[in-house]
Amino acid sequence: MKRYSVIMAGGGGTRFWPLSRQASPKQLLNLSGNDVMINETINRINPLVPYHQTLIVTNQVQEEIMKEVVIDEIPKNNILLEPIGRNTAPCIGYAAMVLRKREQDALMCVLPSDHFIKNESEFIKILDKCFDLAESTNNLITIGIKPTFPCTGYGYIHMGKEIDSSVYEVEEFVEKPNIQKAREYLDSGKFLWNSGMFVWKASTILDNIKRFLPKLYDKLEELEQYIDTEEEAKALAELYPQMQNISIDYGIMERSNEVLVVPGDFGWNDVGSWDSLGSIYEADERGNIIVGDHIYIDTTNTIAYGKEHLIAALGVDNLIIVHTPDATLVCPKDRAQDVKLIVDELKAKNRNELL
Repeated sequence: MKRYSVIMAGGGGTRFWPLSRQASPKQLLNLSGNDVMINETINRINPLVPYHQTLIVTNQVQEEIMKEVVIDEIPKNNILLEPIGRNTAPCIGYAAMVLRKREQDALMCVLPSDHFIKNESEFIKILDKCFDLAESTNNLITIGIKPTFPCTGYGYIHMGKEIDSSVYEVEEFVEKPNIQKAREYLDSGKFLWNSGMFVWKASTILDNIKRFLPKLYDKLEELEQYIDTEEEAKALAELYPQMQNISIDYGIMERSNEVLVVPGDFGWNDVGSWDSLGSIYEADERGNIIVGDHIYIDTTNTIAYGKEHLIAALGVDNLIIVHTPDATLVCPKDRAQDVKLIVDELKAKNRNELL
């Protein structure tokens, strides 16, 4: 059975403002200094999935820059355009319908476009195992990350019975915990971080959508006849806004009793906010992470990012400083998750030029 990847690339990356914007969100940024994040994701899985079998789901606002930035080996008709964001269940369902139309059935791994993975060979080993497992069963497979600290910013997966070597039934999905619960999860050894990475047959996920989200399935089935025709964009514009705005986790994964999890330990980080930049760059002897021209005096545990001009810091600790040509962000590191509140405020004040 052919292996495909579906890369979800429609997000706005609001917690990486002011560098991340609607038209050029995090997945289209070169944070590592090597390539933009989506290309790093595509190249990472190329040992298992050929370029021409990689689908990218993004939105119409990002169409032009996506086609400009993404590597040339990705066929242009493999870039699927959502007319409106409706969360991950419609996104994944749309891609699965494309595969059903083109291949009748196929294996598909679903990956976010903007994660960092340090040990790529170990990741490929785990992903290959998940592909094999998905081909031999009708289960929904997810990759769980072995936690390294009591994180309150991730959802968790409670591992149940081990049914094969390092393959477990999923007892339950758990929302982001408080710090006490996170410590308990870490100490128990029975919980994994929810990475948002999945592997299954296209037919399997569509069967589950039909079972648990029948209204969504009906709209996807209406759309199927228009896929890869001149009428596809028009049909999407009409049908997509009518689809349920629901995540694959809430809509399917938390309801199904046919979910398996494979633990992974390969230096994963979702690079969700500025305080996670340490997964890509090493801190200096004072705990500072600096990208760009700088002068730091008596400054500790601070993150600074800005390539347009000098950033100078004197006697500060535990700050995030980000400079772009039209905006500068300064906040404590422990408020990194709240940067999206600035984006909300800009929207409320109609400062669209900064979004």
